[in-house]
Amino acid sequence: MSKRHLRHGLSGLLLLILVGLLAWSVNRPAHAPAETPAEPQTGVETPAPADESAVEQIPLESLAELGDQPLARRSLDIQSWQTAEGAKVLFVQASELPMFDLRLTFAAGSSQDGDTPGLALLTNAMLNEGIEGKDVTAIAEGFEGLGADFGNGSYRDMAVASLRSLSEADKRNAALELFSQVVGHPTFPEGSLLRIKNQLMAGFELQKQNPGKLASLELFTQLYGDHPYGHPSEGTAESIPGISREQLQRFHARAYAAGNAVIALVGDLSREEAEAVAARVSSSLPTGSALAATPVPAAPEPGTHHIEFPSNQTHLLLAQLGIERDDPDYAALYLGNQILGGGGFGTRLMEEVREKRGLTYGIYSGFSPMRSNGPFMISLQTRAELAQGSLELVQRLVREFLADGPSQAEIERSKREIAGSFPLSTASNADIVGQLGSIGFYDLPLTYLEDFMQQVQEVTVEQVREAMNKHLQADGFVIVTAGPSVEQKELPPPSDQPIEQPSGVPEH
Repeated sequence: MSKRHLRHGLSGLLLLILVGLLAWSVNRPAHAPAETPAEPQTGVETPAPADESAVEQIPLESLAELGDQPLARRSLDIQSWQTAEGAKVLFVQASELPMFDLRLTFAAGSSQDGDTPGLALLTNAMLNEGIEGKDVTAIAEGFEGLGADFGNGSYRDMAVASLRSLSEADKRNAALELFSQVVGHPTFPEGSLLRIKNQLMAGFELQKQNPGKLASLELFTQLYGDHPYGHPSEGTAESIPGISREQLQRFHARAYAAGNAVIALVGDLSREEAEAVAARVSSSLPTGSALAATPVPAAPEPGTHHIEFPSNQTHLLLAQLGIERDDPDYAALYLGNQILGGGGFGTRLMEEVREKRGLTYGIYSGFSPMRSNGPFMISLQTRAELAQGSLELVQRLVREFLADGPSQAEIERSKREIAGSFPLSTASNADIVGQLGSIGFYDLPLTYLEDFMQQVQEVTVEQVREAMNKHLQADGFVIVTAGPSVEQKELPPPSDQPIEQPSGVPEH
């Protein structure tokens, strides 16, 4: 197999994997929502500055020589400005390693698809498939030859394109030139478009064998209806075949405009160099302003929807409309959810449903705040004959939590855990550039990380209870189940000792 065919085969495999990840994964822990890749896994203390004078930089030829080394703990001095074309820039100088990370975030996710589901995803997937004088293989070899990495992705709110490169002037300039061409002037070749469409269509066939994916798609349909968040990010088997190259070009010209972009930049650059980088990238993008804000979704009708599927287990998804990313109650909701079901082992849902009764391998809850009201979701899978009892148990636990709120001991424990994880939110250039992209995209204050964690530490039991009741209703869930219709059995009684989980691999 030639290197070119190998690259195409690998890109196809990666795209199929991407298709399964673009919608919310039903078993993803709530502290890692898909729409906010840089969601703060934060604590209360701000890292101390590094001693940059103690760092001796050695000339490098490739990023592989660096790896993704964690940076020394230090405060983030976030600088911000706007380019001449209207792009918002957030920059953190990090001279510990001779490299830089650049991330462009556009309001160009599937919420901008309009009547053409999959348009945003296809546009993003095609960025690095061709530019003037280079095909997909030449582009990949160009980045590789410079020791640089290119990345891209599309979600409901946003689309991203990223570059990691050595900061030495000649390598930086060459990498930026190629990156600017890829993001600003893609040619959308017909051959690549057909190949990616075929990969997506194959992915749709695979979805039919995945009850969790089917349940997730149905959940968003029931939760959001005709709202822009309601259709699948990856499109549908009906919409994808008809999308044309001209539609991609028009969407790119509108959604990848400089005025619709946030440029996050972290690395071994001076302020002057960072301004030059941002100006170079911004000037290569189409001219245009920010797209309209996402509308507020209408409240859905609570109720249960079942998907018949021949399996041993049933997937259970419960959801309500949650909050926007800048909601002032977010800190209280985040803390409350960590206690309810977002913090893994030790949460109320995990303790009662898995540890005491052995009903599931894992159960998670979480808010996914977005530009408009993202979902609050609870997800689990359990043996088919115990599905109804498990659903009723989860609903009872949520009702009790809303009525009584967390205990003081639970609040204090969760605050300590969150505080302990704060350094992870800024542990590397990649972590920091993700945080900057999120802060800029959602128009959060530059001091957001420190502010958020201070708010978490100050939240009281009563504030958590009030916030949870303000945004959630015990009987307000849209519920989707996917599994077989079988005779239901009573749940086993709770045990004081952890119950050994059944053998085998959980279904996905």
